[in-house]
Amino acid sequence: MGLESLAEQAEILLRSRLCNPNFIFSIFSSSPDSNYSKLKYMISSSVTEACNNSVLLLGPRGCGKVAVLELVLEDLLKEYPDMISVIKLNGFLHSDHNCALKEISRQLCLEHQLLFSKMATFDDNAQFMVSMLRECGLAHKTILFILDEFDLFAQGKQLLLYSLLDAMQSVTSQAVVIGISCRLDADQLLEKRVRSRFSHRKLLFLPPSREGLQRLLEHILLLPTNSSFPHEYVAAFNDKLLKIFTDVKFKETVDNLSYCDSTVNHLLRFLFSAVSHMDLKSGLLSLENFKGALSTIQRQPKLEALKDCSVLELYILVCMKRLEAKEQELRNFNSIMKEYKSIHDTFPTSDYYARNVCLRAFEHLLQRELISFEDNRGHGQSTEFRPVKLLISWPELYQGLKSYHSCPLILHKIMDREG
Repeated sequence: MGLESLAEQAEILLRSRLCNPNFIFSIFSSSPDSNYSKLKYMISSSVTEACNNSVLLLGPRGCGKVAVLELVLEDLLKEYPDMISVIKLNGFLHSDHNCALKEISRQLCLEHQLLFSKMATFDDNAQFMVSMLRECGLAHKTILFILDEFDLFAQGKQLLLYSLLDAMQSVTSQAVVIGISCRLDADQLLEKRVRSRFSHRKLLFLPPSREGLQRLLEHILLLPTNSSFPHEYVAAFNDKLLKIFTDVKFKETVDNLSYCDSTVNHLLRFLFSAVSHMDLKSGLLSLENFKGALSTIQRQPKLEALKDCSVLELYILVCMKRLEAKEQELRNFNSIMKEYKSIHDTFPTSDYYARNVCLRAFEHLLQRELISFEDNRGHGQSTEFRPVKLLISWPELYQGLKSYHSCPLILHKIMDREG
């Protein structure tokens, strides 16, 4: 088997891993202190001991709340195939209590092969839910109610939550309510009558720590030794990756990635991009793959906007940056023009334009939001006199000028001096 063919198979394997949440989060299932273990214990004890329970899974989007829950459900359905029934609702779709109860009735009917009536009223559906909770309890079957976007169910009169939690107060009922929300204060949104019936158990999902991130990277990217891949290729692939993981530049890349978004989902998008650009000729991942992936997924709208700017607009931006460096308090079109003239006097070039042309370029920068007015006052005042501020940082402007193919050398010199 050729090296390119091995590289293609490795790429397919890594991509399939990155698209499989069960594989990603299975690494955390072995730890007794993980949210997976805590959630599985809580639900399994409710099933075996025939008791009611409720819990909230809280944390930022992309931290694996739903993925961990799905992993727990998959394992529990294998352990207790005839003792669990799962009902799933989403706050974006079912926040209206009439709609939610109708959906609960529909899923219960589908689960237990009963005839569902679309014409049933709210009271009919509520009574049917209570009856099903009682019958399932007598049959030692637990109903799991999964409420995604839980905070949306906590708006308004909260009739669904009250009806559901109140029905669970019965001795014969056997159910678990699992709320999922990105709002850490979701339990504080509950009314007093609902809160008194809620168990107030909460599991907090956070982005992985540095040690957890290292374990996750190795778990996802290292090739298995007991596979169809040749031992020599697996050893070379894994050795190269482990060296990359210890590289200072790689750690800086990961830190830059985590600076704006440290969730698992963001990391997976980053790794998918790196794997997709793997060099098939060498058959190995390189540090350049990860650096390229970072620049691919981190959109820099200011730099993209600079690419479409004219040379005159670049001059205006550099003039504003010079005025900022001089700590000049009043920065408006007139002061920018004075700075523009001083640059031209120091470095005579052909890039000198009339005032009305410069004003149009100035207004274009306002439209592109690379600069803006300092406040909303002075609407009746002429654009030339209103104070403005720069909306692009020095590093962004410097990088943008470097990547601008037709940028005048004078601007490079000025930015190098300012830096």
